[in-house]
Formats: sequence, C-alpha cells, structure tokens
Amino acid sequence: MSAANKPKAQVGVQYTLAVGSDDVGARVVIRRRLADGLLGDLLGELLSWDDETVAVLDRHGVGHTVRTCDVVAAKRIPPAPERRR
Repeated sequence: MSAANKPKAQVGVQYTLAVGSDDVGARVVIRRRLADGLLGDLLGELLSWDDETVAVLDRHGVGHTVRTCDVVAAKRIPPAPERRR
C-alpha cells in the first residue's frame, strides 16, 4: 500500500459520556462548555443528573449546577487520596 493510500489516523480528542443518573453519589469529573465557548471541568460528588441539569458538590462543599446540554464528557473517578499532614 502506498503512502497516498494509507488510511489517515484520527487526530483530536474523543470525549465519552460514561455517567448518568445511576451514578448519583459517586465521585465524578464533568467536562462542560462554558459561556465563552471554552471547556471547564467540575470534580466532586454527583448530586443529580436529569434531562435538564447536572449537579456536582465540590470538595469545598459548594454545589454547582450545569445544564445537561452543556456537558461534553463525564466519567467516574476513584475517591480522593488522603491528605498528608
């Protein structure tokens, strides 16, 4: 097969949505689209997930609500490591 006929490798990032309402109570990371078009991450406990909104409680005890349509990717993550003293 010549170089011109080789299939091209796909370039870029592939996002997955591996979280939903069954994951409430789990530690998750949610990548969402911000108002300026950039992406941002939320890390914390999933409080709720429905057709309209996703709610996450961060490590500072602050609740964040995101429109479900703004969620680009989501996945469960392991518990936070113990903090050293």
